[in-house]
Formats: sequence, structure tokens, C-alpha cells
Amino acid sequence: MKGIVGIGLFFGLVSLAGCSNKDVIHVSGHIDNPGNVKVISFYEGDRKLDSVYLSDGNKFKFERDATQPRLLSLAVGNNKYPIILNPGEELTFIADMHEPEAYTVEGSELTLALKEFAPCKRRKEFVQDSLQAAFAKATLNKSAEEIESLRFDYLTEFKAKLALYTQQAIDFAQSHKNLAGFYAISTLDPEVAETEIIAYADEIENQFTDNRYVSTFKEEAKKLKRLSIGQAAPEIASFTPSNKAVKLSDFKGKYVLVDFWASWCAPCRQENPNIVKLYHRFKDKGFTVLGVSLDNNPGSWMRAIADDKLEWTQVSDLQAWSSDLIIDYRIKAIPTSYLLNPEGQIIAKNLRGRELEDFLQKTLN
Repeated sequence: MKGIVGIGLFFGLVSLAGCSNKDVIHVSGHIDNPGNVKVISFYEGDRKLDSVYLSDGNKFKFERDATQPRLLSLAVGNNKYPIILNPGEELTFIADMHEPEAYTVEGSELTLALKEFAPCKRRKEFVQDSLQAAFAKATLNKSAEEIESLRFDYLTEFKAKLALYTQQAIDFAQSHKNLAGFYAISTLDPEVAETEIIAYADEIENQFTDNRYVSTFKEEAKKLKRLSIGQAAPEIASFTPSNKAVKLSDFKGKYVLVDFWASWCAPCRQENPNIVKLYHRFKDKGFTVLGVSLDNNPGSWMRAIADDKLEWTQVSDLQAWSSDLIIDYRIKAIPTSYLLNPEGQIIAKNLRGRELEDFLQKTLN
């Protein structure tokens, strides 16, 4: 995905001697006009499982022992095609690299269902790439303030357009109560469809229990749920620059922006003036900020606090990416932020610029 599914495991290639047909997954076919492509690769999630060479006539064949259905991607050059291989079924795949989207499959109803969903996914990827390219072009030679304003506009459009894709994936999953439906949900972006991913994981909690791919998805959804809207924020216990112990729970009774940042993070430093402005505007209305730095140099950390005029409480264990807080809050990039209500529950995530200002205006007034 860009989604949240982890990696399943496969048995290694073994001789098929002595195996019944029902315990083997098969896919064969041919690729027309392959160009420089010499091999067909098979992935489960992001991990390559195996590759097979194109033979005479650009034909290929892949077989493996398996007792469970497998959700894979068949890769031809830069093109990836989702397929579901059920033991005993013989899937035939044919594609022409002059028209890579017009592929054909036979022998697998679930793979045919995935082909039905493919145009939705391609459209989502096209919109996503187009918006990113347009944003990059629009921000050339712009000031940090202008870039932030444009980022808000593009992010709003991005979320609106991905909301359509989210609904398409949900509708498809509701009409396909099988691995094809699971695949559609697994392609959702957790930044946009967190609630839908969690709800689907709860719905299939007792289904597909023998499939590692789905099991990993469920585990990831559980981790996502612990930091979802409405959940209690994990405790933070750390130290200020003057070595004073501080806990996140000390701030209960106020709206708190938990801001993960660092002195070396350019986007964080660009956002700091906006947070300073909002802190002074709303601090008398029950709002405050807790800065959590991923620095490992105390001097750089304290200079950034002074230079950016960050008057709120700042803490750090100076362990950078080795900090336990990285695990607790699943920090993969900064800036990352969580907005908490007076009870310590998460009410919003990763709001910046005008988006944060609008949310605070609506919430605190």
C-alpha cells in the first residue's frame, strides 16, 4: 500500500514429486512485447518471493507447495499485477507490455475480481502522482509561508479525492467477502482511512486466520488503533533542558498539542512560528504545547528552543531515533503531532498551518 500490510512468508521451492495437485499453487502464461524484461517476479507485500525466467515464446510458469490461498503481486518490469492463487487452481496470465493495463487472467475468480478493482487503484495512483507533481511545481521559488499555504490547499484536495477511493475500496470489500476484498482495504492509506482500516480489521478478526498476510494486517491495525482518534494517548515521561522530570499526564485538564520535532528538522523549524502564534493566541483558553525533541545534542536542542522562541514545556531523552517514544508513538518521520483533549484522549493528528489553526478555532471557541 502505499497501505499497512506486512510481509507473509512462503515455503521455499521444493520438488512437486509426491505432492497432490490440491496442495500446489500455479500460475503460467506469456508476456507479449516484453522489451528488456527477462524475468517475472513474485512479491508478497513488499518482499520478493521468487523470480522465473521467460522462456521461448516469452512464456513462464511458477509453481509452489501451498495449502492456503496466497495474495501476491506478479511483477513485469515496473508493472505489478495483484493475483490470488488458490491451491489446485491453475491461473493463466497474459499481458502485452505495449498495453500493460489490458492484461487477461483465467482460472481464478478472485483474481478476476482484483482485475475489476484495478482501474480504481490506478486512478487513485494517477491522482496522487498528479497532485504531488502539481504541488512541487507550484512551490518553486515560494517562501516558507507561501509553501505552507499551498500545502494546506493541496492536502485538503488530496484527502477529498482519496476519500472517494476509500469509499470505492469499502464498497468493493463489502461485496467481496474474501481475499479480494481484503486486498482492496489493504491498499488504503492509514493517514486518510484510519477509521475504515480499523473497522475492517475488527470485522475480519475471526476470518482468514491461517493466512500470514492477513494476520500481519490485523496486527498492524491493532497498533494503529492504539493511537487512533478517541484513544488515550500513551504516557510520556522525560526531562526538560534543566533536567526536570515531566509527564504528559501532568497536563490533563488542558488541550495539549504533543509536538514531536528536532533542531535539525527543517520542516519542524518552519512550522514553529505557526505554533508560537497559536500558542499565544489560545493559551488563555485552555491550550498548551508539549514539545518532544528527537535531538541527541543538548546544545543544538537548547539553541533551537531559544532561537524559535518556544516558551512551552520541552522534553527529550536525547536518544534521537533510539528513544522509546519512537516505538510508543510509532514515529516514522517528523514533524508528527497529536492533539489531546483535557481527558488525555487523541482528538486530531498531524495538523499543521491553517489546518491546526482552524481546528483550534473551532474547538476552543
